This record gives sequence, structure tokens and C-alpha cells, in this order.
Amino acid sequence: MPAPTDPRDEVDRIIEGWQRARTELDVSPLAVFSRISRLSRYLETARRSAFAAAGLEGWEFDMLSALRRSGDDALSPSALMHQTLVTSGTMTTRIDKLVSRGLVSKNRSPRDGRAVEVRLQPEGVARVDTAMESLLAAERQLLAPLDAHAERDLAQTLRVLLLTFEVEDPPGD
Repeated sequence: MPAPTDPRDEVDRIIEGWQRARTELDVSPLAVFSRISRLSRYLETARRSAFAAAGLEGWEFDMLSALRRSGDDALSPSALMHQTLVTSGTMTTRIDKLVSRGLVSKNRSPRDGRAVEVRLQPEGVARVDTAMESLLAAERQLLAPLDAHAERDLAQTLRVLLLTFEVEDPPGD
């Protein structure tokens, strides 16, 4: 529990309620995960706003940003599937939608004529860059109460937790 002079948030009130209702339960995980859950709602609102301002849906940003991060703005559909965690049927539909909007192209790879590559088009680059700039500004605002040291410590702590669930699995082409 916070010290008597510390500001209280809604999670403190939730924890106190559970401690009264079920005195035998250790509700300490709520102090972390309820706050993460509540913060994720604020982040999701910021993400939707940043993407909408660039004329994108969340899945479109995910696809375009995977391509933008690739180094040459092109990936195979299987690499995109791996990075965005969708099925091949969903990937095909999403690629086709992005092609119809002029945000990506889908062509045979110049390196291997049997393979297909999805490549960002200038409009896709412009939109994903705009969305990313807006998202970073919003995320900076969400982190504003933390100094640089606290932000680094939080990132490291969250990394430790996340690594217990994620396994390194490099994308295949």
C-alpha cells in the first residue's frame, strides 16, 4: 500500500476493497497488473487517435510499420504473417486491401521469381511515418511523469516479465 502521504489511484481503492472482502487472499498482483491494464486503455486510445489522424486502422499500421522497419520497405507475405501474427488467409486479404488503397504493391521478387514480395509505396511510407510520429508524441506524453532513469528501469522490468512469455523465433521468408 502507498504511504499515507502518497497519492492514491483507483487501483489502490480496488485493492483495499478486495482486502476487506477477502482478507485471506494475497491481492498484491493487482498492484501491478491492474495498473498495466488501466494504462493499456490509455495507450490504446492514443494509438487509435494517432492511426486515425494518418488515415489508418490499427492493423494497417502494423503491416506498414513491419514493412517500414524491414530495411528496404519490402517483405514476403510469410515474414509479414510472422511479424503481425495473423493467418495466411487474413494476410492475403490485408495485403489486397492495402494494394487497393495504393499503400503497398505486391509483385514477384526480383531476386527469386517464384517468391512474392510486398513493398511499401510512397503513400504508405508517408502514412506510417505520420502515424509513428503522432504515436511517439502521445507515448512521450503518457510517460511524462517519469524521469529518464525511471523510464529505463520500467522498460527493463517489463522486458524481464515479457521474456517469460516470448521465445526468440526469427521470421522466415
